Amino acid sequence: MKRRRFLETIGAMALGVGAAPCTLWGRWSGGPSLRSQVSKNWTWVHGGSERSSAEWRSDFARIKRAGIDAVLVSGGETALLSDAAHAEGLEFHRWVWVLNRNGDGWARENHPEWFTVNRNGESTLDHPPYVDYYRWVCPTREPVREYLRGVFDEIASDQNVDGVHLDYIRHSDVILPIGLWDKYDLVQDQEYPEFDYCYCDVCRETFRELSGSDPLELPDPTRDPEWKQFRYDSITGLVSGLADVVHARGKPITAAVFPTPDMARLMVHQDWDAWPLDAVFPMIYHSFYLEDVSWVESATREGVAALPAQRPLYSGLYLPSLTPDELAQAVRVAREGGSAGVALFEMGGLSDDHLVELRAVSGR
Repeated sequence: MKRRRFLETIGAMALGVGAAPCTLWGRWSGGPSLRSQVSKNWTWVHGGSERSSAEWRSDFARIKRAGIDAVLVSGGETALLSDAAHAEGLEFHRWVWVLNRNGDGWARENHPEWFTVNRNGESTLDHPPYVDYYRWVCPTREPVREYLRGVFDEIASDQNVDGVHLDYIRHSDVILPIGLWDKYDLVQDQEYPEFDYCYCDVCRETFRELSGSDPLELPDPTRDPEWKQFRYDSITGLVSGLADVVHARGKPITAAVFPTPDMARLMVHQDWDAWPLDAVFPMIYHSFYLEDVSWVESATREGVAALPAQRPLYSGLYLPSLTPDELAQAVRVAREGGSAGVALFEMGGLSDDHLVELRAVSGR
């Protein structure tokens, strides 16, 4: 299965999935917007290394000159990094893993029941799929939501932070991008039980109360529209709570999501066009899907069409798969697809030649 065949196949698998009677949370139709800052470029930044303020300022000045306007930063000391970013005229947004809590020792130690369970009854705490760091908590559980609201309220309350950026706000991949199948020696032509989440006691009981059915007793849970919608709504409900917390602090909230709405729903149960975000960052990593750079345009266009007009979309681009010339092409086709800008993964992969092309295509 190659290239367009993968997209055609997952499209067929997603047919018939729509709003179902057991919807838990409605769609969002209002709130703050970043649309007033339409033309903007971003980069993700790993900030955990031991570096001085002067070194960070040098890096940030370098990318600012090339047309980057804002940084999405994980790890590191907030005050040091934000001061360096602000000094060079960049917005500073905190980039935070949400449902993948592998690094959350407190949750792992104190609440093993929070972790998601697959259709075989295995918890990601003890049996993480694909890679050892894939340990996910369940978005249906109210104690998980309450805990995460507290985490994000603390982040958003920091005066050094301009906004909050969500990542891993989804279930573990029930279908991996086709470009990763060989890496894990898999062919995922259907939703296999060892990768299908979440079937924990709380998810099963909550769904039973809403629908009258236990998902494990459905003839084929992978094709049941109510069960699919339940899991979309579970994540949407969590996002809504986090958005309320962040917005109450007067900050915007954004998220990294899978490439298109249909692909996101099928592959990781993300219904991201229903989320109350101020902007979305689809990770349109063409090489993961064995596509060429031109696919960035069509994927961008699908996402833009699904969103309210006032909500910007920034096309996520994967630098290891882009030569400098290809980066320029990707920026151009993203713009043609309706993107409000691009987000580059990640700053460390920006060569001098990349920056030359980015500056030229950005008109800076």
